[in-house]
Amino acid sequence: MTELLDVAVLALQVAIVGTLLEAFRQRDVSAAVNALVVLVLAFLPPVVEFASDGSVTVDQAIALWLAAAGFLHSLGMLGLYEHGETWWWDHLTHTLSGALVAALLYAGLVVGVAQTPEVALSSQTIAGLTVLFTFAVGVFWELVELVAREVGERFDVEPVLVHYGRLDTALDLVFDVVGALLVVTLDLRLFVPLAEQFPETTRLLVLWSGGLVVVGSILMALGVGLAGEA
Repeated sequence: MTELLDVAVLALQVAIVGTLLEAFRQRDVSAAVNALVVLVLAFLPPVVEFASDGSVTVDQAIALWLAAAGFLHSLGMLGLYEHGETWWWDHLTHTLSGALVAALLYAGLVVGVAQTPEVALSSQTIAGLTVLFTFAVGVFWELVELVAREVGERFDVEPVLVHYGRLDTALDLVFDVVGALLVVTLDLRLFVPLAEQFPETTRLLVLWSGGLVVVGSILMALGVGLAGEA
């Protein structure tokens, strides 16, 4: 089973490289940048293990999930997001990425917060917070897309991320939540063993990332609002 996962991860990593080369061929800057970021994330698990001399172990299922979500997004940036025949592609990628974010948050809350002596959270509370935080991260991402559009228009350059309108934003958030609900319903604890290797770091990451999402969302919303009035 492990060998099969290794082959699948490698195949997806090669496929992501293919999307990067195709983006270069099409001279599509936004697709190329997204593919490059995705490629870095896809190779992150083995790099972390190598840099730690094997003291940090990352489940290959995590590497597979990262690579699969990244590959689907890279393909979407090459045109599938915009093709009417593949209207469902955006929903698929947001469900998968939303579930990935939720799984990370779920592990963070289970290990970094729920296991903290001063804090007592029920499983229902953890599940609710996971869905709520995933929605907040989704809002943050949608605001990043809006800011990218505003920056592109201001400097007359192609935005790295594309915003497709309010209806698309609403649907994206819906499918982010669908992914989160799948994680908490299935009690998916894939990232828990990794988080348990660094409980204190996990707790700090949950707190700091939560603050970043809230403060960043407020600042971006204000910036987009001011830009719209200008």
